[in-house]
Amino acid sequence: MPDAAERARLLADDPWWLVLFKAVIILLIGPILTIFLIVWERKAVGRMQNRPGPNRVGPGGYLQSLADAIKLPFKEQIIPDTADRKVYFLAPVLAAVPALIALAAIPFGPVVSIFGQTTTLQLVDLPVGVLVILACSSIGVYGIVLAGWSSGSPYPLLGGLRSAAQVISYEIAMGLSIVAVILYSGSLQTSEIVEAQSHGWYFYMLIPSFVIYLISMVGETNRAPFDLPEAESELVGGFHTEYSSMKFAMFFLAEYVNMVIVSAFCTTLFLGGWRFPFVGDDSALNQGWWPMLWFFVKLFALLFGFIWLRGTLPRLRYDQFMRLGWKVLVPVNLVWILVVVAIKTIQWSWPQILVGVGIVLVVLVLISLAVPNKKLPEGDYVELTGGGFPVPPLDLKVPETTPRQKALAKAEARAARRKPAAVGTAAQEGAEDGGN
Repeated sequence: MPDAAERARLLADDPWWLVLFKAVIILLIGPILTIFLIVWERKAVGRMQNRPGPNRVGPGGYLQSLADAIKLPFKEQIIPDTADRKVYFLAPVLAAVPALIALAAIPFGPVVSIFGQTTTLQLVDLPVGVLVILACSSIGVYGIVLAGWSSGSPYPLLGGLRSAAQVISYEIAMGLSIVAVILYSGSLQTSEIVEAQSHGWYFYMLIPSFVIYLISMVGETNRAPFDLPEAESELVGGFHTEYSSMKFAMFFLAEYVNMVIVSAFCTTLFLGGWRFPFVGDDSALNQGWWPMLWFFVKLFALLFGFIWLRGTLPRLRYDQFMRLGWKVLVPVNLVWILVVVAIKTIQWSWPQILVGVGIVLVVLVLISLAVPNKKLPEGDYVELTGGGFPVPPLDLKVPETTPRQKALAKAEARAARRKPAAVGTAAQEGAEDGGN
């Protein structure tokens, strides 16, 4: 395996046509996998619910997503009268484009030969590649927030605000889960993190970080059971309620490409990247083009986890969801980072680590047993407010007209003024004169 300097030299020596070839392939990975994932998800969830799923378009229904991709650009675009048109058009682009370029820093394999040119299966190998991927995956929330605000409708606005709070909460948990990986690998470079896992994958060496990352990546991508920004039972369609045609397709594309990004990132950070398990780097399974196959096998296993969760778990309530992020994931992450720093500083062996973890667990159990149970209120008293649920005040006054209704009334008045006056025929005028 080449070191970091050798990989940097190989990437720097790439001719322009090879760089262009890699860029085109990386840009196509997201849309192609999106077309496949939609059919796979609909068929897998259908199988879980004892129904066939798509079965009309193409052999076995596997061309249904291709038909949808052809249909959506030709559908009529419906734009609300109260929408801010410039931001309304910009929001889908802002959500989709950053998601497409985040895969540039992911190493898909080792050194290979492409058309006689020796190179690595990676477009760019940045010293801060981890931060670049995090930034690209989180910029998309700006598109969601702007889409909800620019639609001029209450339900998209609520969905956009929910998404902003959700991404902020779970982006912190995701970033903290990566800190332990950076401490063990000693680098923010994605290729160096993969190289550091040659003696052991981090998914079992850093189990708390791995579990927290899995939970955070589901919340980061707004997927069930954390799909609260687009909860159809509460917000119609969420932030994209007022979108149609190709702009709606771009939001759909951004969601599935983000799933691919966080799964590829998880493979790189915790699952050894492109390595085959239980063999060394000198094995034929970890050389040539075979490692790229192992990378996508791990990627599809994680993507199936998204589908499995959607078909099995119900949606969380919003307060439960935020409590999980702020009161469980973030504190556990901070404690785990302190443990990792202590292990790296004291240089404990694995038996000593296991003994220390056992002592900590016993202390936590004893503390939980010593804490007295919460006393229940006596009698049949029921709290009117402050019981953990949003309760409107008793003196609530509902306005007679909403800002949206006022805007629609102004739009109808302008349309009525622009409408030409009706001109009747001579017979109608004579009939009106006779009636008078």
